[in-house]
Amino acid sequence: MQNGVLLAAVDLGSNSYRLGIGKLEHGHVHLTEYIKETIRQGNGLDENRNLLPEAMQRGWDCLARFAERMSGFDKKNVRAVATQTLREAKNRDVFLDQASQILGFPIEVISGREEARLIYQGVAHLLPQSKENRLVIDIGGRSTEIILGQNLSPQVMESYRTGSVAWSMKYFKDDVFSTEAFDKAEIAAKAVLDEAVALYPKESWDQAYGSSGTIGAVCDVLFANGWNPDEITPSGLAWLKKSLIAAGSSNNLRLEGLKEDRKAVIGGGISVLKAVFDILEINTLHYAQGALRHGVLYDLIDREDEQYDVRSITITRLQKVFAVDINQSQRVSQVANHLFDQLSHKESEPLEQNKLKKKLSWASDLHEIGMIISHSDYHKHGAYILDQSDTPGFTIPELHRLSLLVLGHRGKLRKLNIDFDDENFCQQLLCLRLAVILCHARTEPEYKTLKIKFSKKSPKTIDLEIPKSWAESYPQSHHLLNLETQSWLKTSWDLKINGD
Repeated sequence: MQNGVLLAAVDLGSNSYRLGIGKLEHGHVHLTEYIKETIRQGNGLDENRNLLPEAMQRGWDCLARFAERMSGFDKKNVRAVATQTLREAKNRDVFLDQASQILGFPIEVISGREEARLIYQGVAHLLPQSKENRLVIDIGGRSTEIILGQNLSPQVMESYRTGSVAWSMKYFKDDVFSTEAFDKAEIAAKAVLDEAVALYPKESWDQAYGSSGTIGAVCDVLFANGWNPDEITPSGLAWLKKSLIAAGSSNNLRLEGLKEDRKAVIGGGISVLKAVFDILEINTLHYAQGALRHGVLYDLIDREDEQYDVRSITITRLQKVFAVDINQSQRVSQVANHLFDQLSHKESEPLEQNKLKKKLSWASDLHEIGMIISHSDYHKHGAYILDQSDTPGFTIPELHRLSLLVLGHRGKLRKLNIDFDDENFCQQLLCLRLAVILCHARTEPEYKTLKIKFSKKSPKTIDLEIPKSWAESYPQSHHLLNLETQSWLKTSWDLKINGD
């Protein structure tokens, strides 16, 4: 990326939506604009975990305002991520389909651990480089992320389903701040966070930092009332809790530094923060300027370089963990991308084509990931592994799409729950299946004389041109390719094999 380019990050949180715009200068992002709107989408889930219409509308209205500000931004310089509420919502696709259209950019639902990774990146990039072991905590509307890391490298990342909006709705729903309500809320939060004691023992970290949301609000109140700036201590937290109980309800709450839009969720936020302090034995929590949006901005930069793209690093790690045959995966990747290049439309955007090829390469790299479990059904096990994994760098839909390619690289196509009108996916899938066939002997195949193209007769018919001499030299591969044509007959696509 060139110096001076503008980058944008959109964070669809459970309590607030945020837009951060930054300018890239010599590898660093300087935030030039920040917009935050309190949406409280987290309290818009019904008992069946469906987003209510009014909660969806609040989100759409906010994104329309963000879209106006982001008009003219290049797609490669924008990333929008959604967190816990949209991870939970069963009807999230209904919301996201329209939300993406309104915003003008795709919106990605990220996993809890991916959210934790990005939060750490945002915090670490805005702190001085140091060898200290850092504990980073972010209490959002419906989830709490805790991360242990050093410099720019997160080492332990977890997301817990407890947050300011969720706990306020559950334990302070009658708008009563009482000792009993706080006791129940803190005990419940500790029950969720209990496993963090083993993951983040006190001796494993040197300094604790808090990011965004609840922690920022608590710091503001404490500083406005005479406490040290940008830090929270157990005594300060106890004073704040006592102040809320004395007020009795959010309507009666009059605290210097507390913003009006934070009153409704401050009880839940403080109870979760108090639980974190207690179980992790925190004496001082320092407020960090970095947050999820900063991490998203820096991740945009990293994705431009294969060496730093955490997704590529994740793929390599998975190959090692599941003892993938690297030579075979490289052969399949090379053949699949060779075929995909031939199918690419000349008018297609190069950036989009490169993204599709990269994802095809990842699917090729991992197509045998399930082999360590079972030889006969390894494609099914591989797909399951990917769907159930917390993989750094990948969004939930992105990972599922990858799992579908792994599942579909062999066997019947009708088993795939996919839209066969998705031309890009079907091209990736076809090229992967053909590559696996051509590499079936686990040796370097002769594939460069094969030509593949869209038929002039039908937009969903693909012609594979095979020289007669090739068919005679590789009769088994030719046989397998002919069988493959039968598989595609049961879809809306057609594969034709033509010889000299």
